[in-house]
Parts: sequence; structure tokens; C-alpha cells
Amino acid sequence: MDNLPKKNRKVSSFFAMFLVHKMQIGVGLLGFERVIAKNAGYDAWVSILITGFCVNIVIWMSFRMLHKDGNDLISIHKHLFGKWVGGGLSLYFIVYFVFLTITILRTYTEVIQIWLFPGINVPVLLIIFGLLVYSCVAGGFRIVAGIAFIGLLIGMPLLLLKYFPLQYANFSNLSPVLDHSVKDLLLSAKAVTLNFLGFELLLMYYPFLDEPRKAEKWAQIGTIFTTAVYLFSAFVSFAYYTQEELAHSIWATLTMWKIVDLPFVERFEYVGVSIWLFEIIPNVCLGVWAASRGVKRLFAVNQRKSLLFLLFIIILSCMLFQTRQGIDQLNTIVSQVGFWTVFIYIPALFVYYMIVDKVRKRSK
Repeated sequence: MDNLPKKNRKVSSFFAMFLVHKMQIGVGLLGFERVIAKNAGYDAWVSILITGFCVNIVIWMSFRMLHKDGNDLISIHKHLFGKWVGGGLSLYFIVYFVFLTITILRTYTEVIQIWLFPGINVPVLLIIFGLLVYSCVAGGFRIVAGIAFIGLLIGMPLLLLKYFPLQYANFSNLSPVLDHSVKDLLLSAKAVTLNFLGFELLLMYYPFLDEPRKAEKWAQIGTIFTTAVYLFSAFVSFAYYTQEELAHSIWATLTMWKIVDLPFVERFEYVGVSIWLFEIIPNVCLGVWAASRGVKRLFAVNQRKSLLFLLFIIILSCMLFQTRQGIDQLNTIVSQVGFWTVFIYIPALFVYYMIVDKVRKRSK
């Protein structure tokens, strides 16, 4: 196996749960309810279950290929399609990881613009984020995994704040149950795809998992936990907002933070947005690490040099999106591309890999 990491650069298989879950919980959790309720109304909780189940299937497929190959996505593409075609497909994934990172970073900076500092200098803020991400990713994958773990510990207590909107909840909003068509539920499931993206990075960090066969169950648990978090958040928002109110609430969770009443904090949404930085930075670090790792594997370039180049591209690209419409369009495009990449390409790659593997075994 070429270019496999040394044992002292690997993390415990247990970390697969945090790495998968952390990428799926990010800025999308602050306002996904309006998007998924657009097609399926308050039956959209069924769509969350559908998407979570499909993600677990794709994770299973990914691990089947990775267990057989023993390396990463770059190696799989090379063995199946050769140097040039495989290299082109791997390059596509590098670009995909970059755009996924751009979406996360630019959406969060928009939240800061709207909720904290409307007049903030966005380019300066992006450069500060870039320096922070570089210092983390340059330390290696173990540092990135540790930041993901810490970010989860810091961010998860914010779920307890759902207690405040529950005091004003009207669960009759959820009825009648299951009064939407299967088509509406599937369209809503497609809409929530963006919130579940990021787990496919395991195709890149698989070699960095110690005892990777044990990591599979932890990755599955991570997605189950993600599904539970989105289900809980959706139920609270659906019970708190009417459908008309939710249709006009771009950041439903952030808006609910306005009613949080704590004796030592007057405007908790300011605190919440600040704490959410610890949820966003690990996601950006993982995305940039996967892209720079792909460049290193594909072009034999030093990862730190590729890291600097990619961060420059990401920061510059983020500056191009200045309006709400532009950022919303970016989210929509990445969501659609992610849907086809995760739920169409990876299953097709899995089927082709199994066929090729069986044919090669027979020929031997």
C-alpha cells in the first residue's frame, strides 16, 4: 500500500464517530427547518429519517470498498480507472471538498454579519479564520481530530437551550401526521442533504484510523446521533413556529435563542453565535485537510504548500459571495452536487468496485 501514514499519526477508531458527526453538525443546524418544511411541511421529520438511513447505507458501501483497498479514495480511483481517468475523478473530489468548505465558511461569516456585526470587514475576518485553520491543519490529522472532539463537547450543551422554546410549544402544529405524498417527503429528504454532507470525507481519512474495521460501527453511530439531533431540533421548531412563521424564518434556531432568559446574559444569541465558532472551525479544518491530502496524494506536493494554496482559493472565493441571494444559491448548488456525489456516484462506484473485484478474483 502506497503512502500509508505511520501508526503515530493515526487516531483511535472511536474518533470516527466524532469525525463523521462533527462534519454533519455545523451552520446548517441554525436554520435547516425552513428548507425541509418547504415541500413536506411538518411531516419533514420523516425526510430526516430517510436521509439518515440512506447516509448509513452509503457509509456501509464506503467501508466495504475501503476495507478491500486498504487506503483511500485516490487509491480506489487509480486501481479502478487507471492513472488519468482515476486522477480526473479524484481531482473532482478535491474541488468538491473545497466548495463544501467554502459553503460552510461563507455561510457562517454571513451569520456573523447579520447577527453580530453588520459592518464587519468580511475579508479581514476570513483571513483571521484562514490563519486559525492553517495553524490547526498544519499540525496534522491528529490535531484536526482533537479539535473536532473538543468542538463537539463545547457545542452540544447548546441543545439544552431548546428547553426555552418548548415552554411555548404547541404540538398541535404537528397534526395531521403524514398528510404529504411520498414525492413531497423525498423532495424534502433531498433538501436536507446539505446538512448530512461531510461524512464522505472518511474516504480520505480512512488510513488515519487505527483499526479501521472497528471504526465502521462508530461512523454509523455518529450518523445516527446526527439524525437524532436534527429530529429533535425539527420537532422543537415545528412546535414553536406556525408554518407561515417558519416560512419567513431563515435562521429558525437563532431566532429562538432570542427568548433564552438567563440571569447573567441579556442577548444570548450573541453568545450562541460566538460559541458556534467551535462547531464551524473543525468542519473547515476537516474539509481543507481532505482537499490538501488529496492534492498531496494526486500530485505528490507537500501538504503544507497545498494547504496554503487551497486556503488562498477558499478565502478569495468566499469574498465573491456578497449578497444573501448569492450565498443561498451557493448552498443550493453545493447541496445538489453533494446529493449526486454522495447518493449516486458513491453507490455506483461501490457496485463497479464489487464487479471488478469479483472478476479479478475469478481471473486469478
